[in-house]
Amino acid sequence: MTEAEIKLKRTESILLELIPEALGSLNDKRLHQLDVIDIKCSRGRSDAKVYIDPASFTQEEKSEFLKLLKKARPIIETFCMKDQGWFRSPKFTFEFDEQLKKAQNIEELFKKIAKD
Repeated sequence: MTEAEIKLKRTESILLELIPEALGSLNDKRLHQLDVIDIKCSRGRSDAKVYIDPASFTQEEKSEFLKLLKKARPIIETFCMKDQGWFRSPKFTFEFDEQLKKAQNIEELFKKIAKD
C-alpha cells in the first residue's frame, strides 16, 4: 500500500466515525435513525460518497432522507472540519447502498438456474 492509499483509508475511517456522530448532533430526529455503512473518498479526498443502509425504507422515505441530508451537508462538513482541525472537508454525496439487494437478487437467480 502506498502512502497516499494509507492516508485515503485513514480519512475514510475517520469519516465513518464522525458522520454518524454529526447526524446524531442535528436537531432533526429523523436523521438519527440513519446508519452509515461505508464511505468512499476520491483520490484527492475532495469528494466523498457516503453510503447509507436502506433498511426497510420506502422509496418516498429515501427521497425525503436524501433531501434532508442535502440540506444538512454543510453542517456535517463543518462538524468534521472542526473536530479534526482540517482546513477543508470533503464534499459529501449521500446515497443509499443497494449492493446487498442486488447480491440477493443474483443469489435468487442462481438458485432458479440450479433448479432448472
